[in-house]
Amino acid sequence: MVGDRKGGRSTHGLCFGVLSWLIEDGAAGDVDLSGLAVAFVIRYDDDEPGSPWSFVVHVDERGSEEQRDALAQILTGKLGGDAVLRLPWVSKPSDLVAVRASPIEISAEGGEHRLRVGRAISLTATRPFDTNERVACGIPGYGRPGTEFVADELAVADEPFAWELSGNCAFVTDFAYSS
Repeated sequence: MVGDRKGGRSTHGLCFGVLSWLIEDGAAGDVDLSGLAVAFVIRYDDDEPGSPWSFVVHVDERGSEEQRDALAQILTGKLGGDAVLRLPWVSKPSDLVAVRASPIEISAEGGEHRLRVGRAISLTATRPFDTNERVACGIPGYGRPGTEFVADELAVADEPFAWELSGNCAFVTDFAYSS
């Protein structure tokens, strides 16, 4: 959403990309999740009935099995929470292809944003999109303004997904989920 204008149909009718989260401070019950990360590779087609999401979940391999399971349970909606239950892959038809334990590196230094997920995902974004209007994304929630970047690189080789892009959007914000 740019300004107060909600987004609409995907530019080419097909949406695919990567979403990532770095948990600064958080827990699922008594399971500490602070410092861990999650990444999704996603795809949907506006013209497919119900535009179901297909996605792979990568959970931080540094976490214990209990932590990795909690991360996947939270972001796939199994543990509830108002904000999570409104996420499109939870509230719409979806196909969870796989949950994979992977090395995940998320960094934001000097205006350069990077995401690396093993050999499956490489994202670099260094240039903010030029706009004076408020930008927000439907994934973390429209109530959380952020910064739209232009991706220098978004490469995915994560069966069944594969693409190499540049010049597409890369949105950065903070958020809070709770159940």
